[in-house]
Amino acid sequence: MSSAERRALLLLLSLGLAGQGVRWLATRPGQPPGEVQLLATLPPQSPAAHRDSILALERPLGAGERIDADRASPQELARLPRVGLALAKAIVADREARGPFGGTEGLDRVPGVGPGLLAALSPHLTFSGVPNPPAAAASLPTAPPAPTALLDLNSATAEELERLPGIGAAKARAIVANRERHGTFSRVADLDRVRGFGPAAVARLSGLVRVR
Repeated sequence: MSSAERRALLLLLSLGLAGQGVRWLATRPGQPPGEVQLLATLPPQSPAAHRDSILALERPLGAGERIDADRASPQELARLPRVGLALAKAIVADREARGPFGGTEGLDRVPGVGPGLLAALSPHLTFSGVPNPPAAAASLPTAPPAPTALLDLNSATAEELERLPGIGAAKARAIVANRERHGTFSRVADLDRVRGFGPAAVARLSGLVRVR
């Protein structure tokens, strides 16, 4: 027998022994020879477990059955009409980040949920949570108060001019710079000599400023 034939024979013997070992490990005690169930030895992420998960997602809602959008898992939410698992996960992620919805108005904040979908979901939803209160209005930035008297274009500072509607810091500085370079304004309409001021801007300010 050649060396190549001996190697082939050894390989066949090894494969045979390995097969017997797998069969011995997979066969339950007292199980008839040949009756092997490999799926029974697989972890929870086996094809059978995946199949059961798919069947749960496809299970339709029962008559009168409702799902609590403030507590349900993505798998439960995915049973709702027109809600897939991806949108269900987005709903749960929004709820965990921003708190309970408290009603369909709160659920409307989730991207992908619009009026049409809300109308379809309303008969199948309940909300057990209380939405978080909105941030206090005092925390929002407030605009500077509007001037109560007419500003004199020839004496007002940049800070005072900035308080006018539609006049930011850049335009206020431009008015002052133009006044210092070209002299005082003879009338309010002279504002059109400042870059960025057209007839509409001048008309908007005509009742708020004056010259003297």
